[in-house]
Amino acid sequence: MAEEVTESQGIPAPEGHSDLIETDYEIGQDNIVARVGPFGLDIHNPVFVISGLVVIAFVAYALIAPQHASDFFGWLRPALTSTFDWFFLSAANIFVIFCLLLIISPWGSVRLGGTEATPDYGYPGWFAMLFAAGMGIGLMFFGVLEPAYYFGTPWGDEPMGAVRPFTENGELIAANVEEARRMALAATSYHWALHPWAIYAVVALALALFSYNKGLPLSIRSAFYPILGERVWGWWGHIIDTLAVFATLFGLATSLGIGAQQANAGLNYVYGVPNTTTVQVILICAITAVALISVLRGLDGGVKVLSEINMVIALLLLLFVLFTAGAVAILTEFVSGLGAYVQEVIPLSNPFGREDTGYMQGWTAFYWAWWISWSPFVGMFIARVSRGRTVREFLICVLIIPSLVCILWMAVFGGAAINDIIANPDSSAVKANVIDSYAPELSLFAMLENLPLSAITSTIGIVLVIVFFVTSSDSGSLVIDTITAGGKVDAPVPQRVFWCTFEGLVAIALLLGGGLTALQAMVISTGLPFTLILLVICYGIVRGLMSEKR
Repeated sequence: MAEEVTESQGIPAPEGHSDLIETDYEIGQDNIVARVGPFGLDIHNPVFVISGLVVIAFVAYALIAPQHASDFFGWLRPALTSTFDWFFLSAANIFVIFCLLLIISPWGSVRLGGTEATPDYGYPGWFAMLFAAGMGIGLMFFGVLEPAYYFGTPWGDEPMGAVRPFTENGELIAANVEEARRMALAATSYHWALHPWAIYAVVALALALFSYNKGLPLSIRSAFYPILGERVWGWWGHIIDTLAVFATLFGLATSLGIGAQQANAGLNYVYGVPNTTTVQVILICAITAVALISVLRGLDGGVKVLSEINMVIALLLLLFVLFTAGAVAILTEFVSGLGAYVQEVIPLSNPFGREDTGYMQGWTAFYWAWWISWSPFVGMFIARVSRGRTVREFLICVLIIPSLVCILWMAVFGGAAINDIIANPDSSAVKANVIDSYAPELSLFAMLENLPLSAITSTIGIVLVIVFFVTSSDSGSLVIDTITAGGKVDAPVPQRVFWCTFEGLVAIALLLGGGLTALQAMVISTGLPFTLILLVICYGIVRGLMSEKR
């Protein structure tokens, strides 16, 4: 029966031996199936209804009372990060240790999808989709900003009390430059390497294991079956999946809002387009429309194609910056930055007794909440494209390889920015927009300004941000739709269109109701309860792997 259910709902049945869970629950049994005019609906009751109504109410609140929303979000973000910083850091450490232990354990030889399963995608396509969905917009926004910011440390955010390379008058202190550079790269790599990818890997592994090996719906609640048993199909499961929808939606909205701000800043910087909220709203609407076209084309014809195109463009931009900014110096910085990360990762991971609260609360706690809120989206997307891998291969590829690429990206873009600051402390556009005054959305374009063909490369940067925007929106719609359809992966397309549209509306509402602060506040508020869910999922994974044939 389990094999028939998985095949009929678009989830491949296990190939070879697999320990299917015997349950009377059938995927979609609680769904409401109806037609509204020419459109078919197949929605899970009550997850879709509760999620949809709450999201509509939230958008209405932010649009009707933007000033009240702005004041509330302005209070919420620092309140949460200062109170729960220790919790976010401790949980992220647990996820990294958990993944590393699984890699070296005998369970690493368990194959996702059954003992005879083969991968659905080759490595190039797999990596392209993983990066485009996982960190695309973030790398574009923070690749220059974060290393340059930590290097200058202008407002007391020095990671681990790093030395400052400038006097109060803005004069360069040559003796402090190398140490400031080393810590800047280490502190940036810490936010983009092992910890975030471990968070993604935990969710992806749980979803893949319980769907492809156990025959359960492709939904977050399935990972709780070893703990809750049949109760997972009731209100406990509804609460878990609804939280996953909220976390995914607001995590995506944050990225979409950041992407719109950066694209608008780039258009203003290069072409003089007004840098206003109105333009950003227009951008979100236009790019959401493009995302809808990608949604209609499906996973292989939409996300996969766009992801591969985007990764080629990103690679070309990376190589351009690398060679025009000085390949030897930057590759040396990559090696030294990697070494600094290995040396500093444990002190940076310490959740207690820290004096660098500006860095720990203002940056790290926010990042961990952001990655956790993204984890249902990225995790489910990775699970969808990772069937046929062994647990060990899956974790190494999801954990180690992306971490190295992220460190390389930060070393190239951040290294070029830092070198520009050192060489031109009085005239550097990066220093002017990151350290002297804080305009984070301009940091990438300020760095490119100092390199040849800046108008062309800045335009390419804008295109990259927009296409990452599209792939994130499309992928997120796919994931939210799967959750709100009770784990079905072949639900009617109009439902995915609904969620794609509302992702854009939530991003617009948050921009109007407080800008970047509002975006960050909602990420933290949804990431906090979902952190508890992820910690329990680790236990569910172990219980699930114990019964699998190695």
